[in-house]
Amino acid sequence: MNRRQFTKQTAMATVMTSVTTLPGFSRILNLPVRDLKKGIMWGSIAYAKGVMEKFVAAKEAGFDGVQVNSHLDRKEVLEASRATGLPVSSVCGALHWKYLLSDPDPEIRKQGVDALKVTIEDAKTYNTDAVLLVPGRVTETVSYDECWNRTVEEIKNVLPFAEKMGVTIAIENVWNNFLLSPLEAVRYVDQFKSKRVGFFFDVGNIVAYGWPEQWIRILGKRIVRVHIKEYSRKLADSQGRSAGFKVNLTEGDVNWPAVMKALDDIGYSGWTTIEQPGGNSPEGLKDLCDRLIKIHSS
Repeated sequence: MNRRQFTKQTAMATVMTSVTTLPGFSRILNLPVRDLKKGIMWGSIAYAKGVMEKFVAAKEAGFDGVQVNSHLDRKEVLEASRATGLPVSSVCGALHWKYLLSDPDPEIRKQGVDALKVTIEDAKTYNTDAVLLVPGRVTETVSYDECWNRTVEEIKNVLPFAEKMGVTIAIENVWNNFLLSPLEAVRYVDQFKSKRVGFFFDVGNIVAYGWPEQWIRILGKRIVRVHIKEYSRKLADSQGRSAGFKVNLTEGDVNWPAVMKALDDIGYSGWTTIEQPGGNSPEGLKDLCDRLIKIHSS
């Protein structure tokens, strides 16, 4: 398939997607009516390299917006967003793993705070209201309580700036040995007593040690963004835990109808953003978008 054919088919798919998401059409087919937008994470647009190229690729695949990394050239991002009509759905901190807010070294934590402020400024510039933050990591040398106390202190230092900018710091659940239960995640978010601290819920990351639909209901309105990712317990058991992610979207162990029902139950609307391998060609990226559409209707 050449690029012209791919673009033509993408346009037709976009038209069909727009039609099938109309409330009346959905009721006729007995499909759920959900106010969800289709996002794609920066790194998942694997075959395109430059800023404009990534936005164009996302547009042609049928996505509604792009989650960009922080610390990009803001002028380039704004130009690409305007040219394609795709908004920035959120901003993912590019340096939070390098400068963890849990680090024993105060200077490293300061660099993490500075990086988070840049990420928030990026979000404000792009007219989006959420940034993804991995706050810290529990290790042999960083205890659980140290990770908790240090990250809370540093987020509190940044919070007035986030509130001024109107940007929510969304904590993501990742394999960092921290916030290992939804009840604990609720306590962590609630202690800040601010609507500018929330949760960026990653569906696939939970499957290794829990059930996403349970987390969603417990976190409730604290969820400000959702990452769509697949996971296979079978692959994890046979090849190692990280191998669980080497599975196509909708072909692993995530119970997508249950996840969608849980999101319905908490009244979630807005961005569902794919963070998933497979976008290393135009056809692969479009396939990811098509699978997300099916998830939305499940």
